[in-house]
Amino acid sequence: MKVFIPPPLHSYTDQRKQVEAEGATLAELLLDLDQRFPGIRFRVIDEQDGLRPHMRLFVNRTDVRRLDVPLRATDEVHIFQALSGG
Repeated sequence: MKVFIPPPLHSYTDQRKQVEAEGATLAELLLDLDQRFPGIRFRVIDEQDGLRPHMRLFVNRTDVRRLDVPLRATDEVHIFQALSGG
């Protein structure tokens, strides 16, 4: 399925804004992404396997907060990263 990557994570995907990944759930999709692009999962998921506070995941434009959300091959997943600073 299509996964849209935020600019701060482009260094993990060889500067690609969109990549392909597979998984029956968001958790599986993130594991597949990490196999294809090592290190990217740690930027999205914390040490307790929870979504980092500054990250947002959208499936077909719906904000999701759980990693057990089921996915279909036709879904689009968008990863967003909040920016902060002064």
